[in-house]
Amino acid sequence: MRNNTVKLTTLALSVSFALILSYIESRIPTFVAIPGVKMGLANIAVIFTLYKLGIKEAVAVSFVRVVMVSVLFGSPVSFIYSVSGAIVSLCCMVLLKKITPLSEIAISVVGGVMHNVAQTVVASVILGTSVVQYYLPYLLLSGSLSGVAIGVVSAILIKKINLSRGR
Repeated sequence: MRNNTVKLTTLALSVSFALILSYIESRIPTFVAIPGVKMGLANIAVIFTLYKLGIKEAVAVSFVRVVMVSVLFGSPVSFIYSVSGAIVSLCCMVLLKKITPLSEIAISVVGGVMHNVAQTVVASVILGTSVVQYYLPYLLLSGSLSGVAIGVVSAILIKKINLSRGR
């Protein structure tokens, strides 16, 4: 009974944390010369959930976050970009976590980069032009830098938060 309660509570807190981080990030003006570049702070919650609870739970947190953020702060088009980035990013992170000994930081970097790759592909399809691909080198750099920052914070939380502690 206690394990289910801890798991459900942790999932609820992870979704709440992801939503709060998404809201905070939506209020921060773009701090670089690349329009639309965001750090992806909500991925801290997704990576934490992936390592602490598992794949299904991380998928749930990621999906609920994308839907809720799109409903609360976005649009149908932003949903398409977000969900495509989230799916590709999470699939790559899950695969690497399963088959490699890479650290949370390295896996976060891959997640950030793949999120940007997926969004660039979707933008090319939606806009009907490959011109947006010229934007990709900048997005790969920002995804790598953000991935390191998100990975460091995630690794600290994964190490410091013990979900199996007794009362």
